[in-house]
Amino acid sequence: MLVKNTNRFNSQGQEFAKRRTRDLEMEAAMTRKVKGRRIETGCFAFGSSSVFVFIFALLFLYCTLSLIGCNSQPTTVATVDQVRSIPPAAKKADLLNQLERKFENPQAHFELAQLYQAEGLLQKAEYHYNVALGFDPAHAQAQAAMVELFFESGDPARGKTYADIYVNQAAGSAVQSLRLAMAFQEEELDEYAVTCYQQALNLAPNSARVNKQIGYYYLSKNDKVRAKEYLVRSFQLDPSQPEVAGQLGRLGVEVRIPRKAETTSGTLEKAAGQAGEEEREWRILAKHGLIQVEPIKPKKGEKK
Repeated sequence: MLVKNTNRFNSQGQEFAKRRTRDLEMEAAMTRKVKGRRIETGCFAFGSSSVFVFIFALLFLYCTLSLIGCNSQPTTVATVDQVRSIPPAAKKADLLNQLERKFENPQAHFELAQLYQAEGLLQKAEYHYNVALGFDPAHAQAQAAMVELFFESGDPARGKTYADIYVNQAAGSAVQSLRLAMAFQEEELDEYAVTCYQQALNLAPNSARVNKQIGYYYLSKNDKVRAKEYLVRSFQLDPSQPEVAGQLGRLGVEVRIPRKAETTSGTLEKAAGQAGEEEREWRILAKHGLIQVEPIKPKKGEKK
């Protein structure tokens, strides 16, 4: 009896062990399947998230570029305005940095002197004007500013002395005389400006540029009669000056323009004078805001 019970127990234990083994195998298989699904699901979720993030990034980049594109012009304008309106303190700091890198910079010394002069620090201004002229003795703007500084400081005798020195230094060059004239004009020292303009004209009477600048000078003084005289002369010497043509048109001036002309070093050589070719009269007028050049019809009995 005991043996039978023992055999039956052993048989039941073996059966239980087999079922348990099968259950464990099934559980293991199920676990592997679930893990596989989790891995696949994880991969799918990760892939979907990556796609979403990528699409979102593209949309964000597109919107950003669109906004930059739309605002590019105002940004540029603002930047230009900021550069133009640099505070004096920032400008001074920049100039001092430039001089620290390279002291032999006449333009930086000149601009720094301008700032000091505007602040009423005339001794510092004079020092930097002198340094600028030491590195560039022909710096016309510094020369004119130096003269104006002496007049501003209440020393007109010294200003006149320096002005005479600078005018005499430029006496051998029409270009330098013209530069000095324009610099004096900028400083509103009209007496010396006219002297230098006349000096430049005496040295280069057939210079279209000299005549043009003198014309513009008188135009700035509202002396239209003299302005017309020099602008017409400049245009005759060099007809390829649209800005002069426009000014003459606004003044309603009639000028004689050679049919064929060549300009060499600012002087005019008339083809008509060489080969007996005719000259024609032209009228330059401003009509409806446009510059027009029209030939003037000869009167009856006149040769064309």
